[in-house]
Amino acid sequence: MKTSFSPSITGVILAGGKARRMGGQDKGLIAFNNKPLIRHVIDIMMPQIDDLIINANRNIELYQNFGYAVIADSLDDFCGPLAGMLSAMQFVDSDYILTAPCDAPMISPQYRQRMMETLLNEQADIAVASDGDRLQPVFSLIPTRLQHDLAQYLAKGDRKIDRWFEQYKLAVVDFSDQPESFANFNCFDDIEAHQKTVSSPIPVLGFAAFSGTGKTTLLRQLIPVLNAKGIQLAVIKHAHHRFDIDIPGKDSYEIRKAGAQQVLVSSRNLMALMEVQASEMIEPQLNDLIPRINTKTVDLILVEGFKDESFPKIELHRPSIGKPLLHPNDDNIIAIATDAQTNIAQCIDQLDLNDIQGLADYIQTFIANWTR
Repeated sequence: MKTSFSPSITGVILAGGKARRMGGQDKGLIAFNNKPLIRHVIDIMMPQIDDLIINANRNIELYQNFGYAVIADSLDDFCGPLAGMLSAMQFVDSDYILTAPCDAPMISPQYRQRMMETLLNEQADIAVASDGDRLQPVFSLIPTRLQHDLAQYLAKGDRKIDRWFEQYKLAVVDFSDQPESFANFNCFDDIEAHQKTVSSPIPVLGFAAFSGTGKTTLLRQLIPVLNAKGIQLAVIKHAHHRFDIDIPGKDSYEIRKAGAQQVLVSSRNLMALMEVQASEMIEPQLNDLIPRINTKTVDLILVEGFKDESFPKIELHRPSIGKPLLHPNDDNIIAIATDAQTNIAQCIDQLDLNDIQGLADYIQTFIANWTR
């Protein structure tokens, strides 16, 4: 039987620069939307590749905490991205490396697919991404067989990526429909300009907690008390990507499985819309989901999950489950509800997790003080 060959690809996140325009801070570790920049890159890259490594020359232990191999440049004096690419090629045993900088948190979910398809179709040596106006050389697909050539090039003192690329047949990969994929952060103003804050015409409040803390149980207890106060609310909950709300054998399930992209089921007292998402779609953001809520009929949107997004949250903390507090790393946490005494900063509101009426009163005050 004839088998198809699928080249192996290791993703390489380049975090080895000096970041002079960031005041020398390590860019990959700077927070963006409540998590390090490199975490965004990892989350987008990992579903697309076979393995991943990080190229870093500082804070090695901090980068190792992300759970992937960390390699430093084999050359001294911060010789630029080519040095990181060479170190990666010398370290991995895959056919290709697929590179991305640590400060590009909006990489395309089709990054690997387009790069490899274009390279194979054009029978090229190297694939490099283009935003439609210019090449993006740190977004490249490079065969590891070229490591000896690259080592010789760097040994001569050359550092320019585009000059090294000129020696080979180059496939230019078109991402002109997704130019935001190459938005990178060279200074703090860039981070501030791209920081995502949840926008809503009505108050939005989340519950942030580790798994096992009891977020859903709290919501079941809290919602009737809020309703008794005259507060009408909607709930947005993040779920596992394989969840299904329909039952096999029911008409709506069978119609959706037959190929309908949307199924709307309605009765006098209940309406449900099921919409099939494209397989390559990345995780939805709150700003994408809030417009689906009829905000004219509710006073508050409660959110379970989406803890990495920027909107007000109450942290639920049970010391008994052995997890640390989230609030030191999330400026959007406005209060901590806990069921035991713990060392909590005096500058943040403290609530009793078991006092449902007290929590409802706090939320009612939050709604009254909310400004868009």
